[in-house]
Amino acid sequence: MALPETTEKLSHGEPTFFAGGKRVFAMLSNNHHNDGHVAVWIPAPPGLQEALVQEAPRVYYRPPYVGVKGWVGIELERIGDDELAAHLLQAWTMVAPKKLLAALRKRT
Repeated sequence: MALPETTEKLSHGEPTFFAGGKRVFAMLSNNHHNDGHVAVWIPAPPGLQEALVQEAPRVYYRPPYVGVKGWVGIELERIGDDELAAHLLQAWTMVAPKKLLAALRKRT
């Protein structure tokens, strides 16, 4: 929520986070359909999903529905706060409109 114009709304029964109110950059998965995952799903650059899942399959997985589009699931109990924050920032920058990217650069 610290990123410019980030909003949270329920989507598909789970908290979902938007950049600029329109573009999804993160979705919570709280044991969705009893799949056993308490995780966040985020978009990832091409090739990153496969690399992460291969490198650390207990932390990362290919989520249903959006996994075919390169999104990655991240098990929340198996990742540190700093690493998770870096993934969320990367996901946000992938979908945020240019004006929001500029606003973020001004803040840092």
